Amino acid sequence: MKITYNPKLKELARQLRNSSTKAEIKLWNYLKGKQLKGYDFHRQKPIDNYIVDFFCNKLMLAIEIDGYTHSFEETFERDMDKVKRLNELGISVLRFLDEDVMNNIEALISSVEELIREYEKKHTP
Repeated sequence: MKITYNPKLKELARQLRNSSTKAEIKLWNYLKGKQLKGYDFHRQKPIDNYIVDFFCNKLMLAIEIDGYTHSFEETFERDMDKVKRLNELGISVLRFLDEDVMNNIEALISSVEELIREYEKKHTP
């Protein structure tokens, strides 16, 4: 399935890549360059009318990192709308807290690796 995006988001995605949070940078260091089991992740990827923090097309997986502002009701509702829309497009979404990325990155990577193992079980002939 080809995933489309709103072209107006391209410049915003570029700006977000250039102003990444510490947690985004830390997680990116584990995802970039096909380091995670050979899967290609992109950061600040426009999808539909949203931008996801990290995305792997082959896995149809988005990873979102939630900072403290995501606990506010308005932001939380927008996040849930985003997850719902991404799910409608066939994209799974993993959400991690900023503090968990900074303090427990190994457990988060293990979660992603487990999802990859499940994917490979279903898609290996």
